[in-house]
Amino acid sequence: MSGAALLPDSSAAGFWRRLPASWLPFVQLARLDRPVGWQLLLAPCLSSTCLAGIAHRQTPHFGLLILFTLGAIAMRGAGSTFNDFIDRGIDAKVERTRMRPLASGQVTPFAVLVFLLAQCLVGLFVLLSLNRFSVFVGFASLLPVAVYPFMKRVTSWPQAVLGLAFSWGALIGWSAVTGELAAPAFWLYGSCILWTIGYDTIYAVQDRRDDMEAGVKSTALLFGDHLVLVVALLYFGAVVLAEIALVTAGAGLAAQIGLVVFGAHLARQVRQLDRDDEARALKLFRSNGTAGFLLFGGLLVENMLFYMA
Repeated sequence: MSGAALLPDSSAAGFWRRLPASWLPFVQLARLDRPVGWQLLLAPCLSSTCLAGIAHRQTPHFGLLILFTLGAIAMRGAGSTFNDFIDRGIDAKVERTRMRPLASGQVTPFAVLVFLLAQCLVGLFVLLSLNRFSVFVGFASLLPVAVYPFMKRVTSWPQAVLGLAFSWGALIGWSAVTGELAAPAFWLYGSCILWTIGYDTIYAVQDRRDDMEAGVKSTALLFGDHLVLVVALLYFGAVVLAEIALVTAGAGLAAQIGLVVFGAHLARQVRQLDRDDEARALKLFRSNGTAGFLLFGGLLVENMLFYMA
């Protein structure tokens, strides 16, 4: 990425190196160089869409899966851009974030707001392509999205607010298929919230020292010496709630295998987690981009079995 500062958790390989230097700050604002973010936002949408298809004995809704992929990329970018706009003062004081485009002065606040609006319009297009009830559910998600950037100033649980926002796809996916919400969607939503708190706590391990100096709060600081144990409990709860979601939706063997593999992935993360190893924390966090698609993969296979029915 010549011409722009590389961020510590950026993926600099391939396509992004070939873009004009003037584009790169916007790539970084939208976190396009770090795809794990939109993957984590997308996984609950895809899993819930397939879970609804299973519950109602329908074949996969591939059109919705494509729409949700586009929407997840756009809204992850919009959320990150908004977060950087709000946190530009704090970001300048934190080693890992001080070279973000806005904090380092590579772009102006006005340009950031225009870019934010463009991404929101893409997300709005996706949302308005869904049924009326899903549009209502989608707009309701704006509350946790809007308040999240401020939470690290007032609570040690900003990761919980992020969980409310990042897991919303579990509600959207179900409602897009059925035009309503039901128990399996809420169980899956709860599962994704616990999963998000867990993996974002791991992510926050990188910032513990800088956060203390900047007066920023996080669960990584709150859990202290018990961090590994609490992450293990959060991940265990995520698997339990996902199992309840599968059972109440009538999911079969393929979906259950996906959940077992998902749970094994989370268990491996806990075994490798070290609260004092920042590099490992980043690696484990990134691995959750794969974890979410393991659960989705099982649900998709289960959903596709209705082609054979």
